[in-house]
Amino acid sequence: MGAAPPVEAVTALEPLLGPVTCDLLSDRRGSRAWKVIGSRGTVALKANNPEAAPGRDKAAEMAQEDRHLLALTEAGALSPEYRVDAGAWEGGRWLAVRWIDGTPLWNALALARGPEGDRPSVRPWLLGVARTWAAQLERLHAVGWAHADVQPTNTLVTPDGRAALLDFALSCGPEVTERLPYRGALTHTTAPEIADALLTTPADTHVQARPPADIWGLGASLFWCWTGHRPVPYADDTPRMDKLRAIAAGKRLQFDDARPWSFPVFEEIITACMAPAADERPTAADLVAIIEETQ
Repeated sequence: MGAAPPVEAVTALEPLLGPVTCDLLSDRRGSRAWKVIGSRGTVALKANNPEAAPGRDKAAEMAQEDRHLLALTEAGALSPEYRVDAGAWEGGRWLAVRWIDGTPLWNALALARGPEGDRPSVRPWLLGVARTWAAQLERLHAVGWAHADVQPTNTLVTPDGRAALLDFALSCGPEVTERLPYRGALTHTTAPEIADALLTTPADTHVQARPPADIWGLGASLFWCWTGHRPVPYADDTPRMDKLRAIAAGKRLQFDDARPWSFPVFEEIITACMAPAADERPTAADLVAIIEETQ
């Protein structure tokens, strides 16, 4: 059965959803997530795990994500329907958002990773995933925000082939004083300029992620989930600082050594997103326009 969700969260959600059933989805890295189903709707509920090993302050991150959702909604970058509710509980913080029916990016691209993915129906579908993902980033970037954690785990693909962006806890907006210091996210999709900043600043210094880093993360995620190979070559047991050095140095696996099948247009889009210099990458708006021209 797994851990039960916070009573405080269930009490707050039942007036909105009706009597609920709760299915534990994950319990890792200091936080837990449930699918909460009621007669009037379904939400995704997250809460910190107070019994987790010492590490990042997940309760503080959850409170920060709630502040980010409120700010992004007010700025028009997120639908008002996305954030459902949030609050404190005996062990920390909880947050509920609208349930999105989708498949994690890695699983969604499973067919495309093999030779059998080379078929006419897959090509426009892959481009549609990339375009809708860029369109969501465009909304954030237009109001001065970067998602700052663009990676496969934070992206779902809906049944109609659209990308859905999740998890705004680490996002970087115009206000940098009232927040936890940003020290990067998933190493494998970290942009070179972020890697360099992490290597050259103290561990408690905030590194401001900007829109071009999101574009690199998008390209890196598409490369990884389409080819099955991480975009920067290093061994699994390589220390994180050495991985960041490889990323900052511009090392990258080439498509000739990774592609499951030839898709030149898609490869060109990914390559543009992963330009080593931030100012050489397309903006999210440019990326949407480039992909629309190819479809």
